[in-house]
Amino acid sequence: VRLVESGGGLVQAGGSLRLSCAASGSIFKINDMGWYRQAPGKQRELVAIIRNSGSTNYVDSVKDRFTISRDNAKNTVYLQMNSLKPEDTADYYCKAEVQTGPNYEYDYWGQGTQVTVSS
Repeated sequence: VRLVESGGGLVQAGGSLRLSCAASGSIFKINDMGWYRQAPGKQRELVAIIRNSGSTNYVDSVKDRFTISRDNAKNTVYLQMNSLKPEDTADYYCKAEVQTGPNYEYDYWGQGTQVTVSS
C-alpha cells in the first residue's frame, strides 16, 4: 500500500492550499484517514481526521479554516486549507488505517509535503 501526497507549496498569509493524498495497492477497506503536520523542532501533531462514516475532528488551531474530506471511490483524502497563517508552516503527512483483508489493519503514512506560509 502506498500513499502519495500532493498540493504543498509556498503561499502568502491569508492564502489557500489544497492537499491531496491518494492510496493505492492491496486495499480491502480504508477506515480513518488523517492529516498530521510537523513543524521544525516540534512534535508531529494531528491536524484533522475523517472516519469512514464521514465524521470529522480538527485540532482547535485550524477549526473554521481547514476542511478535511475524502473520496472513497478514489481512496483519496483532501485537506482544504484557507486563511493560512505563518504558524501553519510545516511538513504535512497523511495517514490511513488500511485493511488489506477482513482481519488485517495497518497504518500507512505518506512521504510528506511541505507547506510554507510567508507573512
